[in-house]
Amino acid sequence: MVSELKLSFSKVEKIGDGIAVIFTNIDLAVSPETEAALPGIGSLVKRAASADNFKGKALSSLDILAPLGLGVDRVIVISLGKSEESARTDWVKAGGSAIGKLPASARSATVVLDLPGIAVTAEQVADFALGARLRAYKFERYKTRKQDDAAHKVLELTIASAAEGAAKKAAKSREAIAGGVRLARDLVNEPPNVLYPEAFAKRAAELEELGVEIEILDVKAMKKLGMGALLGVGQGSEHDSRLVVMRWNGAKNREAKPVAFIGKGVTFDTGGISIKPASGMEDMKGDMGGAACVVGLMHALAARKAKANVIGAIGVVENMPDGKAQRPGDIVTSMSGQTIEIINTDAEGRLVLADVLWYIQDKYKPQFMIDLATLTGAIMVALGQEYAGLFSNNDELAGRLFMAGQATGERVWRMPLGSEYDKLIDSKFADMKNTGGRNGGSITAAQFLQRFVNETPWAHLDIAGTAMGSPASDVNRSWGSGWGVRLLDRLVAEHYEG
Repeated sequence: MVSELKLSFSKVEKIGDGIAVIFTNIDLAVSPETEAALPGIGSLVKRAASADNFKGKALSSLDILAPLGLGVDRVIVISLGKSEESARTDWVKAGGSAIGKLPASARSATVVLDLPGIAVTAEQVADFALGARLRAYKFERYKTRKQDDAAHKVLELTIASAAEGAAKKAAKSREAIAGGVRLARDLVNEPPNVLYPEAFAKRAAELEELGVEIEILDVKAMKKLGMGALLGVGQGSEHDSRLVVMRWNGAKNREAKPVAFIGKGVTFDTGGISIKPASGMEDMKGDMGGAACVVGLMHALAARKAKANVIGAIGVVENMPDGKAQRPGDIVTSMSGQTIEIINTDAEGRLVLADVLWYIQDKYKPQFMIDLATLTGAIMVALGQEYAGLFSNNDELAGRLFMAGQATGERVWRMPLGSEYDKLIDSKFADMKNTGGRNGGSITAAQFLQRFVNETPWAHLDIAGTAMGSPASDVNRSWGSGWGVRLLDRLVAEHYEG
């Protein structure tokens, strides 16, 4: 994997130096344009495939040391399988896969995006470039010794296609999205001694350079607003809590109702007084994956100048077991005026989100609110790490999220809500308690949040299984995945821009 990827676009022409990446199908055919760029490549592929027993299955590859006279050092052949498989190729995934097949020593490579019998569009080329950018990411900021010289060089990647000019233009929006994903990954990967609440707020404020309006509420301001739920979580930490509101006004009508995204930002979660086991606690630096996604999304939308009015809000706290920390049995009053009995201080994310959701729906009256949170281990029991849990009070919004997830590969699965579950969080001493017990834990957490959205269309995404430590994929090899940026950008682009 490379430290930096430099992308350029060109027409399909004679290729010289470095590595060539070409595409074929199950018949091992190459396009006339590819043959013209690499004379004799068609017969070379068939001879090499026969020698290596290469069958041309979808996204399988063949690595050929190029003979003298071909003009390149090496040829990597990637098959897109049968014609029906080729037609439905996920080009983002293909771009990541191609980068993954390059050797670590690669310094320059040319990808010929030309297929026999299939016209590759500018949008598909742009998607391929997005996948390449996502796969090339890695986080080595704190490594002082280089593992090897090859891992710390720049890879110059040229994507050659018939749609060169249009592809270059289309790729600009994908570059903005990739930048948002990389930012979200960076934030999740940062250690908690570097990314504590005040530092996180400052990182979010850097979006002002892209035209995003930033408002940061400190503890004094939140106390004045009555945010007792959020503030209770962070009161045991030396680091003061923050609420960051980011506004992007890109719609023609700047007064039009915005759409709103809210992220849980617990920069480190010890569990508080209900302290977590030591084993694996280091992963709790990633308990701000929802907030990281929202910041990355706002970067993507602003960088591509999305024609929408968007609010991004993150509640940023650190949950520590100091003598000042809140206790099981405490009762706090949220901004909504509803009171909450603290049963378990490790059920803290919903307390943060409760006040932020209320603040945003009350002040901005958005078209909808979507919150993202690494909220419960229970969602991983239900869905593993392949899907995020989706809870919603609005069928249209839920349906749009599902389809955006299918299109981007950041998939969601709708889970139930219902009054029967709501009863599990009723309290003897307050309006509600902050946990309903082990059974249905992700559902009762969502039921809790629903009490703070009134009639606003709302969706809750429980991303505990997808935001950090999720399985490696063709487009991600990072512990922090940046999950949700592409999903929500797609949602905005398809339904809320104009």
